[in-house]
Amino acid sequence: MPFLHPSGGLVYHYRAWRWGRRLWAPFHDQVRRWLADWQPDARHLVLLGPSAGYALEAAFLARFQRITVLEPDPLARWLLRRRFPQQVFAFAAAGEWVRPGGFDALARRFDDGAFLFCNLLGQTPEGAPAGFDQAAWLAQLAPALTGRDWASWHDLASTARAPDRPEPLALPAAESLEALLGRFWQGGELEIVDHGCAGLAPPLPRQYVLWPLRPGRFHVVEWLAVAGA
Repeated sequence: MPFLHPSGGLVYHYRAWRWGRRLWAPFHDQVRRWLADWQPDARHLVLLGPSAGYALEAAFLARFQRITVLEPDPLARWLLRRRFPQQVFAFAAAGEWVRPGGFDALARRFDDGAFLFCNLLGQTPEGAPAGFDQAAWLAQLAPALTGRDWASWHDLASTARAPDRPEPLALPAAESLEALLGRFWQGGELEIVDHGCAGLAPPLPRQYVLWPLRPGRFHVVEWLAVAGA
């Protein structure tokens, strides 16, 4: 259920209230810089999984003439409207995009839209069918959106160990998850949760930032963006 989903719903909104200012602010500042640099040609923005828009700001949203939101959490939709009272959102049903061919279906459904995946792709998708192959599904994203504006920030891995080098990082293309983690943690054992997004759209340049989700839990977040293709 959206209200109880571990990466969304009440748990996520509580963490945003509890840690948003103390721990999340530097991460959100980085996301806002990424979004400021993303300049899609499309005037219609499709937000996928924005929750309450904790990492978004009004100036970014105001750049678009229309905004469609695919967000299954009803509390998040209510909070999103309250956080941005001047913005008009069109809330749409998610449909069956979490399946083979789902990204093609998204591209056809919103044929004039720029797509922003808001920390969604590294989570277990809401409504995923039994036996869902996340790697095969994600491999279809970039080909399906060829020639379209799209961007995503998403979890790559999370761990309880504090990073040795927490500074943001930019790379010209994807590298192995092991090599990437070695840029933030030097030596010793590192027990991680793999969020299944490593190697997404491998030729694209990408950026990384560390997000302390809560005390004792650190996420490596990747940013990918295509604009005006």
